Amino acid sequence: MYNNKTFLAIIPARSGSNGLKNKNIKLFAGKPLMYYSINQAINSNIFDAIFVSTNSQKYAQIAKNCGASVPFLRPEQLSVNTSLADEYIVNALENFIKIGGKFDYFAVLQPTSPLRTSEDIIQAADLLVNENLDSVVGVCQAEHPVQYYGRISEDLNMHNFSYLFNRQDFKNFYRINGAIYLCSCEEFLKKRTFYLKNSKAYIMDDKSSIDIDTQLDFEFAEFIYLKKNTK
Repeated sequence: MYNNKTFLAIIPARSGSNGLKNKNIKLFAGKPLMYYSINQAINSNIFDAIFVSTNSQKYAQIAKNCGASVPFLRPEQLSVNTSLADEYIVNALENFIKIGGKFDYFAVLQPTSPLRTSEDIIQAADLLVNENLDSVVGVCQAEHPVQYYGRISEDLNMHNFSYLFNRQDFKNFYRINGAIYLCSCEEFLKKRTFYLKNSKAYIMDDKSSIDIDTQLDFEFAEFIYLKKNTK
């Protein structure tokens, strides 16, 4: 219990990733990638339960070895590339209710964000509870203004691009970083979204916001982690 509220951590770690094979258990600085999200959740001292949502018995055992619980597996139909996040979240919340685990709030902590910190989780939870919000979502400043993007036709014509502006005019653009999602269980079960009227952003720095999707992302994040943690 944290500030008289109960919290569930959901760490999504299905097997069968196409972009980077077995990325959720791939060794990152010597430990399975999911370890870092589990450890951050443990060290935050916020959560009443830390649950890894996976469809794999192998992944489940690794999660347990890292300190998480896996009282049930995610159904295979919710573990394919086209599955939506709200589906496995609702499945987790409803299954916990069935086994007597009802929570005020939950957090989604993706294993692909190993450089977030326990302090990030604590500060986001404080924002959620202290301001009586329905949800808090992690963001970081966008690397480029949206005006830098455009479509290119088959003949490579760039008529959709324009740079007639000062970059400084777009310094307040932010993007979802995927590192932290916090939400009221009751509100999510009703509306199945984090983007509610009573929601706020939790702003994170660029290093904590690194999200692993490719081998290059993995190597870059590992380099940053080792540089920070190796003396």
